[in-house]
Amino acid sequence: MNLPDHVRDNKASWEVEAANYVEPARRDWGSDEIRWGIFRVPEAEVGALPDVDGMDVVELGCGTAYFSAWLARRGARPTGVDITENQLATARAMQTEHALEFPLIQASAEDVPLPDDCADLVLSEYGASLWCEPAAWTAEAARLLRPGGRLVFLTHSVLVPLTAPPSGPNGDRLLRGQREIARLRFEGDDAVEFHLSPGDWVALLHDHGFTLTGLHELYAPDDAEPTRYDYMPVEWARRWPVEYIWTARLD
Repeated sequence: MNLPDHVRDNKASWEVEAANYVEPARRDWGSDEIRWGIFRVPEAEVGALPDVDGMDVVELGCGTAYFSAWLARRGARPTGVDITENQLATARAMQTEHALEFPLIQASAEDVPLPDDCADLVLSEYGASLWCEPAAWTAEAARLLRPGGRLVFLTHSVLVPLTAPPSGPNGDRLLRGQREIARLRFEGDDAVEFHLSPGDWVALLHDHGFTLTGLHELYAPDDAEPTRYDYMPVEWARRWPVEYIWTARLD
């Protein structure tokens, strides 16, 4: 594949990181409850998704495809798209284990080999929404969606990259300017993250023909315990939103 530098770097990073997502995939594929983000906030408490029964869904940056599996069990027809061969290998193993089949495509979410107007819902949970260039993957989402289709994606809140040190857990001080977070690499990691301010997300969605329908801020629940993501202390995530879920409709 002829890939941009950031896509190639992120693919290489995730081919290695994929080994750490095999056990979480088993947990999530084995659960019927839809949960969002690193603190696994139930969709029943968030209400970000429409009724997906009968919908054609494309998940951009599906990883191990547990979210697509959740939607398939609710009557959706998902297609998972991910650049990482090893993540998709785990997804296929889970499909076999759970006897739940749907298409999985190895491709960048910035250049998806699917036809125009093929989806009623495009979804990303820490997939394309964090690891792909925002204008590129948002344009693909608009192309894939039918008129009136929905876009739902989760990514970090703007405070996470603003308070993230070069290494170690996030603290309570701003460490970089808001204009410095659009493209980030962290110490010891070749992967590239992309972050926009809320204002820039609103403008970008508008530019690609979307009407914003919701913005959900996710905090760590009161009973949350530390996760394997050491950068995010529970105490931090109880005080400030760790994630946003954006919802929009294609006009």
